Amino acid sequence: MLRTEYKLNMKALKNEMPSQDPKIRAHNFKEVTTGYTAEQAIDEAKRCMNCPTKPCVAHCPVNINIPDFIYHVALGEFDKAYDIISESSSLPAVCGRVCPQESQCEGVCTRGFGAKVGADGKLTKEPVAIGRLERFVADYHNAHECDVTLNIKKNGHKVAVIGSGPSGLTCAGDLAKKGYDVTIFEALHLAGGVLVYGIPEFRLPKSIVQKEVEGLMAIGVKIETNMVIGRVITIDELKKEYGFEAIFIGSGAGLPRFMGIPGENLKGVYSANEFLTRTNLMKGYLEGTNTPIEHAKNVAVVGGGNVAMDAARCALRLGAEHVYIVYRRSLEELPARKEEVHHAMEEGVDFQLLNNPVELIPTDCTDPRDPQYNLVSKMKVEEMKLGEPDEKGRRKPVGTGNFKEIPVDCVIIAIGTSPNPLIKQTTDGLETNPHGCLITKDESGLTTRESVYAGGDAVTGAATVILAMGAGKHAAKAIDEYLSKK
Repeated sequence: MLRTEYKLNMKALKNEMPSQDPKIRAHNFKEVTTGYTAEQAIDEAKRCMNCPTKPCVAHCPVNINIPDFIYHVALGEFDKAYDIISESSSLPAVCGRVCPQESQCEGVCTRGFGAKVGADGKLTKEPVAIGRLERFVADYHNAHECDVTLNIKKNGHKVAVIGSGPSGLTCAGDLAKKGYDVTIFEALHLAGGVLVYGIPEFRLPKSIVQKEVEGLMAIGVKIETNMVIGRVITIDELKKEYGFEAIFIGSGAGLPRFMGIPGENLKGVYSANEFLTRTNLMKGYLEGTNTPIEHAKNVAVVGGGNVAMDAARCALRLGAEHVYIVYRRSLEELPARKEEVHHAMEEGVDFQLLNNPVELIPTDCTDPRDPQYNLVSKMKVEEMKLGEPDEKGRRKPVGTGNFKEIPVDCVIIAIGTSPNPLIKQTTDGLETNPHGCLITKDESGLTTRESVYAGGDAVTGAATVILAMGAGKHAAKAIDEYLSKK
């Protein structure tokens, strides 16, 4: 039923999100969007109609009670709003920034139903800005240092979590709140997984990730870094020698894929994972850094997902004069979030659509002592057209036989990743599918090994932060049920 404590805001469109000017932000790594003010958040929250069926909740992978938290925002009760969100989500400041709300909660919001594109090219009406409100609430909580005191009684059970990305952090947080002694084992030197090595500072400031990690440590979660499970220690050793009764694998999908075309071994050719890791985790964007990072003039990024957008926008900020997105389908098939595509276009990224790379060509230099030797200089692409839909319903790109060359001195391949096979190779009985993803029984995340669970990109392949969080949440519930019976 409708709330009666305030007047419903019937504005058709969302409150605009304040952001840096594109010409300025394209040359710095500060956050692109600056967030709602309290006044904007309250005004936007009053657009929520508190639908009795709550479709937004059903389409949230972690089932946040969205209408209730928005109701408290509308009343200016931001602390209560945060309490409601944190009942379901361990990473609200992260989700408010990087979740694809447009295809989840906002995609089914009643306020957006029947929207059409007007004569000005804009939508006639929009859903409630759920993601922006979640971000506001989390930022308010962090800025005002609102401490949450939890009375946690330890239950005596030990659980190991492998990987400190979204699925691992969520699983660890949920189990710690239930009294489990939880230790996270992270391969890198800093906790956060893809949140710190993959997503750029201008989309997700690393101080926010650190704040979320510190929140988990405050409730007793232990974090061991530089621990490559399968190399430093195995799954079986964690169980037999260290006494962990259950294990959750949230090791992500960090093994890059390549196209298999001539020239991919040239200098100046990177996987998006390597390029973004050097930029983000290793702080290659900071002045005076000793991290080796490419400062190229003409950069081509192959792919059309969010990772491709991140790589292209990082290259711009690192000083590139021309940055191209080379994608074999059209704009309508581009898998990246519309907001990320819009921001990239605003900043000057050149979208070379319906083009498929077929060869990378080196410079003419023949002197091995010259830095230009074996350096990529051109990308040969075939112009494509869209044919019949493939098995997923997307129109299949078909070559036209027409070719052209794009001048480049750096190429970044962002066509997907798969899980690292190390854990599978060192764990008997742990089965994977043909893509290298761990096989799980159902949404519980139980693998083919007893008491070993998995979730996130290690199971699905590269996907979204919120889906990984949902998997971590389901696995935590299943682990609790399993150990409660012992």
